[in-house]
Amino acid sequence: MRRTLFEPDHEAFRETAQAFCDRTLRPNYERFVEQRHIDRDVWLEAGKQGLLGLEVPEEYGGSGANDYRFNAVLGEELSKVSAGMSSCLGIHGDVVAPYLVDLCTEEQKQRWLPRFCSGEMTTGIGMTEPSGGSDLAALKSNAVKQGDDWVLNGSKTFITNGFSADMIVVAARTSPEKKARGITLFAVETGMKGFQRGRKLDKVGQPESDTAELFFEDVRVPQENVIGEVDQGFIYMMERLPQERLGGAISNLAHAKQILLETIEYTKERKAFGQSIGSFQHNKFTLAELVTKIDITQAFLDQCTDAHTRRELTAVDAAKAKWWSADVQNDVIDACVQLHGGYGYMTEYRVARAWMDARVTRIWAGSNEIMKELIGRDLGL
Repeated sequence: MRRTLFEPDHEAFRETAQAFCDRTLRPNYERFVEQRHIDRDVWLEAGKQGLLGLEVPEEYGGSGANDYRFNAVLGEELSKVSAGMSSCLGIHGDVVAPYLVDLCTEEQKQRWLPRFCSGEMTTGIGMTEPSGGSDLAALKSNAVKQGDDWVLNGSKTFITNGFSADMIVVAARTSPEKKARGITLFAVETGMKGFQRGRKLDKVGQPESDTAELFFEDVRVPQENVIGEVDQGFIYMMERLPQERLGGAISNLAHAKQILLETIEYTKERKAFGQSIGSFQHNKFTLAELVTKIDITQAFLDQCTDAHTRRELTAVDAAKAKWWSADVQNDVIDACVQLHGGYGYMTEYRVARAWMDARVTRIWAGSNEIMKELIGRDLGL
């Protein structure tokens, strides 16, 4: 079905994103997988192409697009390469960017955003802790005011870009008595004494996306690195999680759609019993179901993207998009593995890697169970 979400400017931007993927990402993908991170040159090239600052005003080096549909286009194209590529660049440009643009002071914007947009400074966000993931209100990392600084202690885990990022937006408890209302966001930068990174975590999938544990031992964070107001961090995170979840949903579906298209071609070429395996009725019906599921999900996500572009996306609809797209992604790619037969279990085949890459989407950005809890509460249950 023809999509009506995008206008000519978005499709022109898609050509730029596709060219970046073809020139910079695809030829080097195997090396990124082997070394378990993407090169800094990738970030610098993305910056040159204007891909990192889509939400950043022009005066700070960004594109100033102010149109989430451009984010959606980039997320789709990166996901066609791999889920990990979309994850790395998406955390930076789609997740961290709103915190810096919306909450930072003029001095902070001047200090950080030009390098953020150029790729000279890469970023991550530190929410998840070893003792808990989806329950952000229960985080244990803490910061205590001492003079003009905050002394930060604690740890974070499963942090995308955690091993390589130059700056991490860290959520820490600053007023224990206020519980969820006592959390503050801090910009922790490379080189701060007491800030250490653990090893690159050995994940089931997305090896090209570096993921690490972070440790903070008496890290002195200056007052000028506080993002937004003290004790307002939980509210800031709740306000921005819908965009993170929508961005994840867009990537989930684009990833599944690309693997499905490749699988359809495979079933046309692969022969068994004298005919293409796609021509067998069971396989034909399976593919018909998968294509339909993708198209229906795409229609909902396009509506969500349009709503978010108009600043009307609700947290509940973002939760629906997140859990549904993750389930569709995993169901579609699992079926694609089955259609590849034994080859689908070999890591040299894209479908096998995609199958491993996709599994985490039911967990991160709030587990699917938490998404259903949010939807259920909205029903008054």
